[in-house]
Amino acid sequence: MSLTRRGVVLLAATALVLAGCSSEGSGGEASDKPASEKVTVEWWNIFTAEPSKSIMAERVKEYEAAHPNVTIKNVPIENEAFKAKLATVTQSGKAPDIFATWGGGMLQQQIDAGLVKDITADTQSWVGNFTPAALSAYQFDAKMYAVPNDIGMVGFWYNKALFAKAGIAQPPATWSEYLDDVKKLKAAGITPIALAGKEKWPGHYYWAYLAMRIAGLDALKQAGVDHDFTKPDFVSAGEHLKQLVDLQPFQKGFLGAGYSTPDGQAATVGNGKAAMELMGQWAPSVESDAGKGLGDDLGFFPFPSVEGGKGVATEAFGGGGGYAVGADAPAEAVDFLKYMLEMPQHTKAVEAGIILPVLKGEESAVKDPNLAVVAKALVSATGFQLYLDQAYPPAVGQEVNDSVAALIAGSKSPDEVAKSITEVAKSE
Repeated sequence: MSLTRRGVVLLAATALVLAGCSSEGSGGEASDKPASEKVTVEWWNIFTAEPSKSIMAERVKEYEAAHPNVTIKNVPIENEAFKAKLATVTQSGKAPDIFATWGGGMLQQQIDAGLVKDITADTQSWVGNFTPAALSAYQFDAKMYAVPNDIGMVGFWYNKALFAKAGIAQPPATWSEYLDDVKKLKAAGITPIALAGKEKWPGHYYWAYLAMRIAGLDALKQAGVDHDFTKPDFVSAGEHLKQLVDLQPFQKGFLGAGYSTPDGQAATVGNGKAAMELMGQWAPSVESDAGKGLGDDLGFFPFPSVEGGKGVATEAFGGGGGYAVGADAPAEAVDFLKYMLEMPQHTKAVEAGIILPVLKGEESAVKDPNLAVVAKALVSATGFQLYLDQAYPPAVGQEVNDSVAALIAGSKSPDEVAKSITEVAKSE
């Protein structure tokens, strides 16, 4: 699974920060308990860095002041330590009252184990405030098992000056145009793409997006049910990726390159040594931290459509963060989440650049021009696909990463990639 990616997102963009609302919140109608009866809600989160940690502590104080009978036990845990601790606790058949989740296959396993509460009825009056894309990772069989707080998408971040030098007037809209632009960049003596081949998860973005564009979102969802990735459209995704790989578009030494290291993918783009990278909304920040950053020369375009494919360019691929409620949690747990996700304070967090909009109408609050482009694309998205290494069970997601990395390295064929993923999926 792409654990490194999630750590990078946390450090670079202070991701997954929930902001609360004022003391004029939900009114304390969380349960039928007498107001004097004390209730404790344990909240596991990954807000260990500033300003997130202080913001969360303040929100907890506000909620407790408005609800004197409720104590929120705020438990911030470092990202990787959180995953390990949650795994240990859930294996014992328990879960915290509220805990961070990325949705997808891991959440599905927790639901199947009876560890997560169905909050469909509890959120019915306010779930309509969220955008459809933000909700998609937390809904199973038309039921809600978590609520979103942050969202993002993957797309191409590119160097406008290098594109102009290669004679490329505008970003490509189709896969054929994209391959032509790669050739133009190479002809101009410019490295077209930076890739962190060592870390594997960045490479899976290419195969996943091509599968979306060729097979369509419904096919990816169906593959999660019938565990069959050998259908022609999935093989075709690998064949299209091989078309790109055969052009040798990546920087020298890419197979040993990291993502956020001084000589890695982000720095290569940020220092102007490659024309583009396929990456999430945190890319501009990491490019500036690991390299110099591109300033006004940085641009963004969505993954192109594929001629004859069943998917369209307005369907987005990405992820985010949300919160699940433990099966045995008191009703006040959902009330606390509602309080935290009301528009005024959540929008303040968006304005601060801490998170991207998950509520309808928040997109105008995004001040950073690069993030504004992503936010607008998400608002207008006609469909959304969670990262495949999160959407599917962990072992399947890892095989996607491993097999696609092997295809990019030249040690697996498109057909072998499809068969390997299928074998693991059927064994789960």
